[in-house]
Amino acid sequence: MTPGLPTAAEHGPDERNDATACRGRGARSSRYEETAQKTDREFGIKSDLTALRLQVGNLDQKVDGLGERLEGLERKIDGFLTEQRSVNTTLVELLSGLVGKGTTD
Repeated sequence: MTPGLPTAAEHGPDERNDATACRGRGARSSRYEETAQKTDREFGIKSDLTALRLQVGNLDQKVDGLGERLEGLERKIDGFLTEQRSVNTTLVELLSGLVGKGTTD
């Protein structure tokens, strides 16, 4: 036995228990931090997915709005073409009438 040093019976088991407890607390702390980081990452991913879903929803609404506008333009173009055909028919009739008058007079 060395003078001034505690014997194993006096402090040995407690020191080993303290070291084991310290390692255990460190391991639990590390696991807690890893779990917290994983939870933060998962929350971030879920937040990003929610934001993307909202953006997709907004884009769907805009596409629907554009579809309605295109249908309106299509109706206007169809109306214009119908009117243009009528005008062309009238012009052909008038020109035909003028040509016929010129040759008979």
